[in-house]
Amino acid sequence: MPIPQALVTPKARIYAMLDTDGDGVASKHDYFVRIERAQRATGRGDDDPLVVAARTTGERAWAAMDANGDGVMTYEEYIAWVDAEKFDNICQYALGALFDLADADQDGALDRTQFTLLRQALGNRADNADAAFDALDGDGDGRVGRAEYLASIRAYVTGEESPMGAALY
Repeated sequence: MPIPQALVTPKARIYAMLDTDGDGVASKHDYFVRIERAQRATGRGDDDPLVVAARTTGERAWAAMDANGDGVMTYEEYIAWVDAEKFDNICQYALGALFDLADADQDGALDRTQFTLLRQALGNRADNADAAFDALDGDGDGRVGRAEYLASIRAYVTGEESPMGAALY
């Protein structure tokens, strides 16, 4: 019997997205599959500067998360590792680079289609993308800015109030 969604923590949900093959551990392959999916979804080539940046920041993030260098990060390792300081100094750059991949006109904001494309490439459920977008589009202009996107993820990871997190679960 599955655990009720209300009892699953934000960190557990994020870890489940990192474990793209569902084998119970997040591997380096799992982590980079997300970047590859975002690249494919946005139609960017391997030599695109934004793809290179996403891979570079991804390498830095993975190296920090896999501190013992064994190629996997268990849930317990992730829980012990992730916090506000790690988000501010590591995760926001990797997530920001992925945001930039989806930002087709590079204006610092995503429309609903771009936002949904990015969320799905990163392993989020498709059925709640509209709710997440609406929660972040506070001014109703049909766009979600990079800063508000990253701030909402940070809040969700660190247990603070997150408009996007609240909309999702």
